[in-house]
Amino acid sequence: MRLAAAGDDVVIGSRDAERAREIAEQVGVRGARNDDVGDVDLVVLAVEAGAALATVRDLTLEAPLLSVAAEVSFEAGLARPGVEGKSVAERVAEIVDVKVAAGLHSLAAMKLAASPPEQDVFICGDEEEAKRLALELAAKIVAGRAIDAGPLATARALEALTAVLLNVNRAYKTHAGLRVTGLP
Repeated sequence: MRLAAAGDDVVIGSRDAERAREIAEQVGVRGARNDDVGDVDLVVLAVEAGAALATVRDLTLEAPLLSVAAEVSFEAGLARPGVEGKSVAERVAEIVDVKVAAGLHSLAAMKLAASPPEQDVFICGDEEEAKRLALELAAKIVAGRAIDAGPLATARALEALTAVLLNVNRAYKTHAGLRVTGLP
């Protein structure tokens, strides 16, 4: 795992301690039951959108949280963005007592297994410390840039972008990513 290789202490948490250990062993990090993860700088909520709210309700959080979940539905073989008025990240922020950032929605999980993908990723959030930590994490996992995409409300667009990329990938039989041009 790229973060562990960069010297970060990575812990995979799960409601099921054995499952966490199995997954963690596959990528060479530590696994633990969610309540036993311990002191961390940033929690990454990497669950399906439908499980995000229930998952955070079960967590005791003290560190800022990065939501990477994106609500996407499929109809007639095409991906469509969620229909909720708020993003998953905004709904998570209403439940937890920690600061929430959102991002990495344009990054396919399978791209993380290989070398750092040559693409940019977006991070958004209302609180600077949560956003800074998320941007630092994002910069370690891509060869491109981690870009500040503004306030947490922007997560609505970032999550919808997941559906766009899924459709592009399906149509072109690829695993496309994004690059933002014109930035310094």
